[in-house]
Amino acid sequence: MDSKKRSSTEAEGSKERGLVHVWQAGSYSVTPERLPGWGGKTVLQAALGVKHGVLLTEDGEVYSFGTLPWRSEPAEICPSCPILENALIGQFVVTVASGSFHNGAVTESGVAYMWGENSAGQCAVANQQYVPEPNPVSISDSETSSLLAVRILQLACGEEHTLALSISREIWAWGTGCQLGLITTTFPVTKPQKVEHLAGRVVLQVACGAFHSLALVQCLPSQDLKPVPERCNQCSQLLITMTDKEDHVIISDSHCCPLGVTLSESQAENQASTAISPSTETLDNQEVFENTLVENELPVATDTNVGNVQTTGGDAISSQQEIMGTTEIPSAQNIPSYPDTQAVNEYMQKLSDHSVRDNSENGKKPMPSQPLVEEAVPNLHSPPTTSTSALNSLVVSCASAVGVRVAATYEAGALSLKKVMNFYSTAPCEPGTQAGSSSIGPEGLKDSREEQVKQESMQGKKSSSLVDIREEESEGGSRRLSLPGLLSQVSPRLLRKAARVKTRTVVLTPTYSGEADALLPSLRTEVWTWGKGKEGQLGHGDVLPRLQPLCVKCLDGKEVIYLEAGGYHSLALTAKSQVYSWGSNTFGQLGHYDFPTTVPRLAKVSSENGVWSVAAGQDYSLFLVDTEDFQPGLYYSGRQDPAEGDNLPENHSGTKTPVLLSCSKLGYISRVTAGKDSYLALVDKNVMGYIASLHELATTERRFYAKLSDIKSQVLRPLLSLENLGTASTVQLLQEVASRFSKLCYLIGQHGASLSSFLHGIKEARSLVILKHASLFLDSYTEQVSSPVDFLNKNQELLQDLSEVNDENTQLMEILNTLFFLPIRRLHNYAKVLLKLATCFEVTSPEYQKLQDSSSCYECLALHLGRKRKEAEYTLGFWKTFPGKMTDSLRKPERRLLCESSNRALSLQHAGRFSVNWFILFNDALVHAQFSTHHVFPLATLWAEPLSEEAGGVITTPEEQFTLISSTPQEKTKWLRAISQAVDQALRGTADLPPYGSGSSIQRQEPPISRSAKYTFYKDPRLKDATYDGRWLSGKPHGRGVLKWPDGKMYSGMFRNGLEDGYGEYRIPNKALNKEDHYVGHWKEGKMCGQGVYSYASGEVFEGCFQDNMRHGHGLLRSGKLTSSSPSMFIGQWVMDKKAGYGVFDDITRGEKYMGMWQDDVCQGNGVVVTQFGLYYEGNFHLNKMMGNGVLLSEDDTIYEGEFSDDWTLSGKGTLTMPNGDYIEGYFSGEWGSGIKITGTYFKPSLYESDKDRPKVFRKLGNLAVSADEKWKAVFDECWHQLGCENPGQGEVWKAWDNIAVALTTNRRQHRDSPETLSRSQTQTLESLEFIPQHVGAFSVEKYDDIKKYLIKACDTPLHPLGRLVETLVAVYRMTYVGVGANRRLLQEAVKEIKSYLKRIFQLVRFLFPELPEEGSTIPLSAPLPTERKSFCTGKSDSRSESPEPGYVVTSSGLLLPVLLPRLYPPLFMLYALDNDREEDIYWECVLRLNKQPDIALLGFLGVQRKFWPVTLSILGESKKVLPTTKDACFASAVECLQQISTTFTPSDKLKVIQQTFEEISQSVLASLQEDFLWSMDDLFPVFLYVVLRARIRNLGSEVHLIEDLMDPYLQHGEQGIMFTTLKACYYQIQREKLN
Repeated sequence: MDSKKRSSTEAEGSKERGLVHVWQAGSYSVTPERLPGWGGKTVLQAALGVKHGVLLTEDGEVYSFGTLPWRSEPAEICPSCPILENALIGQFVVTVASGSFHNGAVTESGVAYMWGENSAGQCAVANQQYVPEPNPVSISDSETSSLLAVRILQLACGEEHTLALSISREIWAWGTGCQLGLITTTFPVTKPQKVEHLAGRVVLQVACGAFHSLALVQCLPSQDLKPVPERCNQCSQLLITMTDKEDHVIISDSHCCPLGVTLSESQAENQASTAISPSTETLDNQEVFENTLVENELPVATDTNVGNVQTTGGDAISSQQEIMGTTEIPSAQNIPSYPDTQAVNEYMQKLSDHSVRDNSENGKKPMPSQPLVEEAVPNLHSPPTTSTSALNSLVVSCASAVGVRVAATYEAGALSLKKVMNFYSTAPCEPGTQAGSSSIGPEGLKDSREEQVKQESMQGKKSSSLVDIREEESEGGSRRLSLPGLLSQVSPRLLRKAARVKTRTVVLTPTYSGEADALLPSLRTEVWTWGKGKEGQLGHGDVLPRLQPLCVKCLDGKEVIYLEAGGYHSLALTAKSQVYSWGSNTFGQLGHYDFPTTVPRLAKVSSENGVWSVAAGQDYSLFLVDTEDFQPGLYYSGRQDPAEGDNLPENHSGTKTPVLLSCSKLGYISRVTAGKDSYLALVDKNVMGYIASLHELATTERRFYAKLSDIKSQVLRPLLSLENLGTASTVQLLQEVASRFSKLCYLIGQHGASLSSFLHGIKEARSLVILKHASLFLDSYTEQVSSPVDFLNKNQELLQDLSEVNDENTQLMEILNTLFFLPIRRLHNYAKVLLKLATCFEVTSPEYQKLQDSSSCYECLALHLGRKRKEAEYTLGFWKTFPGKMTDSLRKPERRLLCESSNRALSLQHAGRFSVNWFILFNDALVHAQFSTHHVFPLATLWAEPLSEEAGGVITTPEEQFTLISSTPQEKTKWLRAISQAVDQALRGTADLPPYGSGSSIQRQEPPISRSAKYTFYKDPRLKDATYDGRWLSGKPHGRGVLKWPDGKMYSGMFRNGLEDGYGEYRIPNKALNKEDHYVGHWKEGKMCGQGVYSYASGEVFEGCFQDNMRHGHGLLRSGKLTSSSPSMFIGQWVMDKKAGYGVFDDITRGEKYMGMWQDDVCQGNGVVVTQFGLYYEGNFHLNKMMGNGVLLSEDDTIYEGEFSDDWTLSGKGTLTMPNGDYIEGYFSGEWGSGIKITGTYFKPSLYESDKDRPKVFRKLGNLAVSADEKWKAVFDECWHQLGCENPGQGEVWKAWDNIAVALTTNRRQHRDSPETLSRSQTQTLESLEFIPQHVGAFSVEKYDDIKKYLIKACDTPLHPLGRLVETLVAVYRMTYVGVGANRRLLQEAVKEIKSYLKRIFQLVRFLFPELPEEGSTIPLSAPLPTERKSFCTGKSDSRSESPEPGYVVTSSGLLLPVLLPRLYPPLFMLYALDNDREEDIYWECVLRLNKQPDIALLGFLGVQRKFWPVTLSILGESKKVLPTTKDACFASAVECLQQISTTFTPSDKLKVIQQTFEEISQSVLASLQEDFLWSMDDLFPVFLYVVLRARIRNLGSEVHLIEDLMDPYLQHGEQGIMFTTLKACYYQIQREKLN
């Protein structure tokens, strides 16, 4: 049943399992017989009907025995021995069921089979009297998918009906009668139908009596509760009425709905009147009160004193003692007595189960009330079935406040107060925290109670209190509750006491724990019943039938785990090993003689032992009880046949109390089954003690649960409801302990229930939950036990608080302690039993291993927790022994004392003679106490090392180091070991439990030197009060960490030996600006050093190099945003926080850019200024002003050359030249642009003077600027430093390569934390950079190519020093020549700068690759030249360049321009375009004009020889003639080729494009001439001119000048040089073309 494993080869002697013993009912003195004719197969389950039975064996076969009238063979109708049901062979059956005359079986795959009597359709076959063979029942759900069969878990059979529980936990029914729970009137039902009323709920089990049905349903989580209407949904009358008489109030729920059952929703809606409250959603959970009439009425006498109620009239209310059961609280004095009421005192003494409800809405503390049924366990979330207004809770609260056990006057039916007082909270609580309770909150008793009562009942408020007072139901005419004189006779003092609002509420119901509930049976259950109720077997307090399932309210919260239905009575087994019974009690089959039997009562089976399994026959019940020696005892209760010779009358009598059958010799009974006249037990023999050990485990677990529940209800609840428990924190702690206790308690309950069902099954050790899910138990136990350990520690205050109240409380604390630590003992038991089980297996078997491991696990945990407890007690003792201010400040709940040196065993080295040094070691700190002061050293930042001498050790903390001297070497080892272990423990944190599976906790002796910890400095001047959280090494921050100062400063990043070192982030708040300075970058020895970005609170941002917390090296400073008052940008060199060296300053507001030398933050030396208005100045600066010699050019080419005294102010000697060449020499003064005074001579040069002299000033430009090689020295120096060279070119090559490798790996590691900054291609580049080109032997072109490839990759990633250099150069170049810097006068500077970059980078490359030849050398070609091709212009063959020997020329531009130029191209080309603006305008105008002509006209105009004119053209593969109108078709391929010149960057690429264009022209001409021929320049030039015109290149002038400026000099005289000259000639020619 429990496990579907088919083998049970685990312990020897498995044949001694599942033996069948049969008794005849009614004569319990007879010894059982073995089943006649039954062989030795192990039976797992049996089911009995009226005259037959079925057996299920462990291999899944089914046998029938007894009278089988449905069999087809006459011989088989009364077989002598059990016969095998052949139809089920091959189907592995997992469970069977028997009704009175029919049977069912469920196979492993979830298919139900039925056979036997079918007159009422109970076998789900239509029109057939008998079903002889097991026949599969098809069950399909039309709602989900009618094709998929519903899988079945369990069957239950009655006399005329069958219920099936599906795998989706829904009930399916077929057969005849109201007990089906279906909405139908046509019977029999032969097609299984779903019981819709419970659809959507989780049904755990079903059971069938003869004509009634029971279902065990899991409670809803509390938020699913629905509001319940105040009125009956069928006839719209108020469900509860109230009448106010002069001296008392009558509350009545005597509404008896004529319909008796709940209708379907649609009908209800039609019939409901408008009076139904709008909150009514569905009728799912609504209960209609049906009541039978009862006659007897009880008068109630009240005593004016304090209502000690005397009950008169019959013994409807049995004596209090009996009802309450035998449980009592150990010492009643623990509970403060309520002075007024003796009754409440009695209550305290006999407290049975005081559950407390979290009254979430009104926050009032429930008062204790007297529970009448055995106990009210937490009412685990149940759906609301009845709803009442606050009025009812009021009445009840008054009643309970007075302590009166109200003897109610009933007039109409026995359902009584249960209705009135069963309120179900609709307050949304945490799932499952709702606790049912036998206590109610006095909702602030007032004198104007009656008006309040009326108003509340009018408004129909729902009460949020959760009450479950169960009154004895007695018989009377019309049902009502009368509380005579209640309001007038309560003493005022008591009223005041009751009305005091209490704020504390406690929930002792565990919250839903997903894991445990998934693995173990749920205890939060409800019982639902339906069918015929003639004997009260439905448990609703009446004898009406029910067509639909209805919840038996008084079993809510009783933790029912198993239901059993007899013929006309029902049994419910709870997790606490108690049995509730109700229904027919003619023969005492309920196990008690309490009255009435229409509601569940506790069966009194065995006073000291719990019941763990039950069976119900036709008119008797069987109870399997735990006994002292763990062998289950079987009790019988019910029909007793008269013995022969008795002269009793004929009718049968019953048992007075359940009788113990003598069956101890049989063995261990694992399950019992009852039929009509016989009952049967399955017995296991105890081979090797295996079965006994399993029973021991189960019995002890169930008893342990009962014990924990009692502690919970009898100690914790009353304790928590005391008013003066102490401070809030103490109470909170106690509450936490209590709630963890409940959680464990619930788990144990679930486990107990699961063990009971485990014993019913195959009993394979490996499927024990405690083994499979050991961690669940280990965790719960740890959590539970560690909380009282804390409590122990904190409860000294509680002790004192309580001891003021009462001296005996110290004893109470000890009792509590013992109770809280019960679980530790239980763990030892687990270990013991598992070990016993292990011995039943071979040592080599996996089971043995598993059991052994688990056993050691539980044992280990028990020892560990025991140790923790001792520590806590030791600590508590210490606090008590050394009271005082110092120890008070040290006292913390989680702190444990490990050892202390009050015995003078430890002293401080070099301590003064009279100094007192007391060391106390806690589990989280070492305390060093002197006379009046003490210092606490947290263990996480404490390092202890032994000294080599005899008796000492060095203790290192972040700010101190001291040496301890111990009196003896033993003391030394003891202390050092204790400190080491404590440090280790503190570092490992709370996870100090022995890990699951390790035999014992192995102590790591030495804690790590390097560790993570948090520490606040207290005396270091720089770090005082700062907190550091991160990695440590021997007392110093070392590694990654965060340091925070109290004033808001914060550093997070790398540390080394206690100082910031490495990459880190630093923030400094600026109080004045209410913002913060923020630095991100590199540090060295506690200071900013290296690359970083510093954002100032003022809005300035500096990116660049730092040294000793100062800006030093190359850097960029941005000031202000564009919108702010003075945005500006500086990029250049810094020395000791000041600008010094070359730098570019862009003053955005004034529209000026300065490029030149700086010193001490001011412009000093040579420089150039350009403005947005086109002015250009070049010359000397002094203290930020233009002073000394300079040249000033304006946009219209007016030039002034001479002396300056201030910005743009001429002062002194100079020459002013006009654009037309006229010039003035003399003395000038005044500001440029606003009138200049001149004393001098005016010259008008003669028109005949040579034109050469005119632009002489332009030629001079640049002389007064900073030379290109002086620029950006800091950037190159930085790169050299990164390679490990002090000065350019001085250093070791291997060292440089090492530094490159280090830079790459550290940067990669840094970027690994934020991978989004690196693209995938960059990551690949980084990987390829790890291979360095090696050079052995002669240098060749291949090696040159390798170096070139390496450089391209290196310059591609900023993580490589060269890449970083290139990136910085590109940035500064763009900064210089973009914006205001895009001034045509700067073109020559820009070109010089590029050439200087090339030269300096080439120097770096040659340093890294020393084999690389110097600039201009030739590398011999390793391979012979490709076949020579003819040169265009001359007949001789082309030898690449006219160098003396063929080879490859090494130049810096050839190697580096491909890397550099594409990045610098935009600003550079812009300058060319500006410079050639005028020329290009003229050129473009001509191009546009000449291009208007068709091809032939243009060729003619340009003087191209006729023979070169194309005659036909191939357009898209077709040959077409060239017509006079044809345009843009001739030499199209050459034109297209030349247009590509604009898409290339480097001069060499542009030259290749020109060369290709020439080749395209040749191809076209050769195609049309059909003969070999040589070009002459005269022939070629016009054709090329045509191509250039047709190519329409807008900025051809810029292209030409760029090539001219940057091409390799060695190319000028080669073939490419000639071609380039041709292009240049074309460009100038076009400008001069004039149309006729």
